[in-house]
Amino acid sequence: MEDGHDDGVILVIDDDQTNIKVIIDTLKPAGLTVISARNGEMGIKRALFALPDLILLDVMMPGIDGFETCRCLKSEPATQAIPILFMTALNDEESKVKGFDVGGVDYITKPFGAREVVARVKTHLNLKRKQDLLERLVGIDGLTEIPNRRQFDTVFDKEWRRALRTQTPLALIMLDIDYFKNFNDGYGHTAGDECLRKVAQTLAGSVQRASDFVARYGGEEFAVILPGTPLESAVNIAEKIKENVESLHLYHAFSQVSNYVSLSLGVAELIPSNEISPQNLIEMADRALYRAKAQGRNQVISWCELQ
Repeated sequence: MEDGHDDGVILVIDDDQTNIKVIIDTLKPAGLTVISARNGEMGIKRALFALPDLILLDVMMPGIDGFETCRCLKSEPATQAIPILFMTALNDEESKVKGFDVGGVDYITKPFGAREVVARVKTHLNLKRKQDLLERLVGIDGLTEIPNRRQFDTVFDKEWRRALRTQTPLALIMLDIDYFKNFNDGYGHTAGDECLRKVAQTLAGSVQRASDFVARYGGEEFAVILPGTPLESAVNIAEKIKENVESLHLYHAFSQVSNYVSLSLGVAELIPSNEISPQNLIEMADRALYRAKAQGRNQVISWCELQ
């Protein structure tokens, strides 16, 4: 039950097919896509897969009820920020307070009023978009205009949990600009800032998938998160990044390894388990980067080469 609009995706979780149809008929003219699930368990799975912009959740359902479904959705990092509006015929204060306590943001009372449903949904969609924009701005490095260390930590934690759940590989590239301090000292901080900007934008343009993530890790160090990527593919991406930065031909007379700005890169990959921590992968990539620098810089070293 989906419509082709792009103004927002709404997940309706309700065991009553008639109610679902009413919601679709109400929201479709407002330019919204509606997907549905008939119980809490299915709703949680669909939310984790589709990551909708907003969830309309019935309170009274067989199996786990709406309150427990909401608790589960709010416990998952991938869905915890999605606004949840309860749909219920219950109008007592205790039920409403319970809904807010478990993470709901609003109530829609049955029977539905079409204009009220559209108004409440659009209000919470707008609030969510403003919140997302604010979080993106907070997570952007002001100089390079790519995500910063804070955003890296958030995304890395999310991708680690996802890879742990799906048992798929997670790869990480840590990289440094070679002899950047010499560049900064020799050409001045203005030129150094421009160098950082150009390198950062080149890194961002070197990854292809929407799930790949590039961040400024600190100073002249950057990080690239590659979900679902085996080590060999991650090394190939690192080599491409290295070549793309070299092709900028940013003259670096103060480098000891090249006439142009170059990179040292460390690559690591693993399939997460409960026996290891996310920090282990960062340390593996860091050690590979350290080896690349110790062996002369301007090269890619993978974790497997350290074994």
